Amino acid sequence: MDNEHIYQQIEELVDLLNKYNYEYHVLDAPTVPDATYDRQLQKLRELEEKYPEYILSHSPTQRVGGEPLDDFEKVEHLQPMLSLNNAFNEGDIRHFDQRIKELTGRETVPYVCELKIDGLAISLVYENGIFVRGATRGDGTIGEDITDNLRTIPSIPLKLNTNEMIEVRGEAFMPQKSFLALNEHREKTGEQLFANPRNAAAGSLRQLDPKIAAKRNLDMYVYGVGQWTGDLNTQSERLDYLQQLGLKTNPHWKKCTTIDEVLQYIEEWTIGRPHLNYEIDGIVIKVDDLALQESLGFTAASPRWAIAYKFPALEAVTVLKDIELSVGRTGVVTPTAILEPVQIDGTTVQRASLHNEDLIHELDVRIGDTVVLKKAGDIIPKVVRVILDERTGDEEKYYMPDECPACGHELTHIGDEVALRCMNPNCPEQLQEGLIHFVSRNAMNIDGLGEKVIAQLFKEKLVTTIADLYRLDRDELLKLERMGEKSVSNLLSAIESSKSNSLEKLLFGLGIRHIGAKAARMLAMHFQTMENIQQATYDELIEIEDIGTIMAQSVIEFFKNDDVNQLITTLKELGLNMSYDGPLPTKANEENVFSGKTVVLTGRLEHFTRKEAGELIETYGGTITSSVSGNTDLLIAGERAGSKYRQAEQLDVTIWNEEKFMETINELQR
Repeated sequence: MDNEHIYQQIEELVDLLNKYNYEYHVLDAPTVPDATYDRQLQKLRELEEKYPEYILSHSPTQRVGGEPLDDFEKVEHLQPMLSLNNAFNEGDIRHFDQRIKELTGRETVPYVCELKIDGLAISLVYENGIFVRGATRGDGTIGEDITDNLRTIPSIPLKLNTNEMIEVRGEAFMPQKSFLALNEHREKTGEQLFANPRNAAAGSLRQLDPKIAAKRNLDMYVYGVGQWTGDLNTQSERLDYLQQLGLKTNPHWKKCTTIDEVLQYIEEWTIGRPHLNYEIDGIVIKVDDLALQESLGFTAASPRWAIAYKFPALEAVTVLKDIELSVGRTGVVTPTAILEPVQIDGTTVQRASLHNEDLIHELDVRIGDTVVLKKAGDIIPKVVRVILDERTGDEEKYYMPDECPACGHELTHIGDEVALRCMNPNCPEQLQEGLIHFVSRNAMNIDGLGEKVIAQLFKEKLVTTIADLYRLDRDELLKLERMGEKSVSNLLSAIESSKSNSLEKLLFGLGIRHIGAKAARMLAMHFQTMENIQQATYDELIEIEDIGTIMAQSVIEFFKNDDVNQLITTLKELGLNMSYDGPLPTKANEENVFSGKTVVLTGRLEHFTRKEAGELIETYGGTITSSVSGNTDLLIAGERAGSKYRQAEQLDVTIWNEEKFMETINELQR
């Protein structure tokens, strides 16, 4: 057999087996018995073993394989994966409908209703129709590359019925049957049980070994697109088209012409929810007309054209065994109820929020009480009332301590605050929580320093302050559990690299009360150096736009602390940058190419994240929006720019590539 014939035979077998997979896992309508599928698969394996140079990336044999990963790489989504605003009752739904009508000027607006799968949001990228990358939602902009694990899910096609480039969004989940079987197996082997199918799905997809994920029998539904140049008119058409491509969509979606039909759909699935073989936690309602979606646009965090209805709060009764205290990075001491384990909506609950001392007194909750838990909107459960009839007289009243449970320092109230605080800057729990914040993405962004690693460093007494991070010793780190040469080298490199961060990163990382990332940038831009900020007066601070009286007072109080100033001196001696390296603050007030302009970013940028590019544009007086419209002045397009690029061309919007953007920024910064 010549090479061309061999390749053709392999290609035909791959296409045939993928067709069988689609019929079985997506349509749930197999056309051949399992034995036929197995024979063809074995034939393919034999050919691939003999001719490995002809193995196709979308071959069904490639769903499981490869060596375990050391870690998941971070990837930037081609389009942000925004979260949805929530609705909890009929009034919220009707208000959403009224708002849409007011914004669009329409008397009626058709909607598409979809079941809200309780799983893990994922993004799938196909190039030339071939599955090339899958990622978690992450923070909406940056996710984790879990391609190898997603390839193990049979309902995710490795090749679409198209050669186009498309990024699709969906929900990976674990069916109830798979969840029960998994927990049964874990119970037999003495492993900790998963609390619910969502945790099991998330845990499976975050396994570094794809072979483990492959054994978990996961599934997925696709519900939308990210970046794509396709031309459809409605969400309902889009769902049909996604299915035509070979992707699996939930069959229970429905187009509703009135808001009353939407409410009827919600009522049907509130009742029908238990009969599904997977968990749902609500209903997603979307404007059907894609042109209307485009005109409605987005807020900073969510689309205006969609909302997620969350099923009514669920309650359970259990016994409160104890009250445990935790100390946050700002010193707030928070009480948490320790409970007899109880099931709420398929989740095992052993802890619940008590918020603060006032709530404990208001509820008159006592240790040993029988209490009612409420899971509002499927969020963290909380204690809502005590069943007084169940009291025996043996229950114990609880009083908040006068001293910090972590360090013994006196607890105080600040002003009229309900919260009790530990004001000791060297409190170990505060320091640990503060370090977690210090290394986070919006602060110093030190990869490799997650919560578990920081807890380990504290436990081994390798760090007690921020400064200790910059004194870590390679040999000491190598002695730690799960710390090899590669991970230690990467960690030390990331710590060293963080020294050169611009001042606003350090300022935010220090955790000044009321000072978020944006306020930290404003302070750094205005004062330019840490020394200037330390010496700033209250009057100087409130002159800055967006810095209010509470923020200004918080900054003054923070830098009055001798321990804080000593820490900054130490960090400076350790080589941390104490200056602002971004655009000069005066530039935002000067006339320049971005002044008063509305700018849209699209595609993948090589030298910036979208957030960084957006912050630069805002610094120079521009406004960032997420959708292209007649009001858009400029589109900055990176690689793989899709529908927004085409829309900008149609609307005759000025379009720049990243090189032009960089040249302009460099010119402005001179």
